[in-house]
Amino acid sequence: MQALDLLLHRRSSKKFGETAPTSKQLEQILQAGLRAPDHGKLKPYRFVVIEKSGMPQLCEHFKSAVEEFEMGEERLKKAEKLANQAPMIIGVVAKLDHTIAKVPAWEQMITAGCAGYGIQLAANALGFDTVWISNKWINGSALRSAFGCQENDKIIGLIMLGSPLEGGIAQADAENLDGFVSYIK
Repeated sequence: MQALDLLLHRRSSKKFGETAPTSKQLEQILQAGLRAPDHGKLKPYRFVVIEKSGMPQLCEHFKSAVEEFEMGEERLKKAEKLANQAPMIIGVVAKLDHTIAKVPAWEQMITAGCAGYGIQLAANALGFDTVWISNKWINGSALRSAFGCQENDKIIGLIMLGSPLEGGIAQADAENLDGFVSYIK
């Protein structure tokens, strides 16, 4: 897939086949995440890979978050669905250092977000569908513990990825720029 074509037409998909990236493909995907724009060369992020065999543990962490945040019975059902939706999930953790004046925490967070997007784009380029999930699922104490988070760390998302369910990788029409761009001339 050509880079510009991917950037102009990619979209998220929540429907996955059973195939996860091979170890070589996963290495390429994670290497792409390491190429995020990074003021100060801090690499203020790390990744946690959850393979199919780890999904039952992930489900328990999601259920724990439902209880911790009193999210209700419907979210308990959704926890099971989410944990079994994709054959692989990559957690993106921002390692925030609030003591670096030159690179404030908000900029470190953006860098971690760019690393996550790099992961998504690389997975898409290799023919996998992806979706980035967040919400309270990622703030649960059990998941933070399982991910080895320190006090200042922030799980910014879980990137689900797997083979397309049908008809090839999800694509959308190019976006209309109206209302999103202005110029200073």
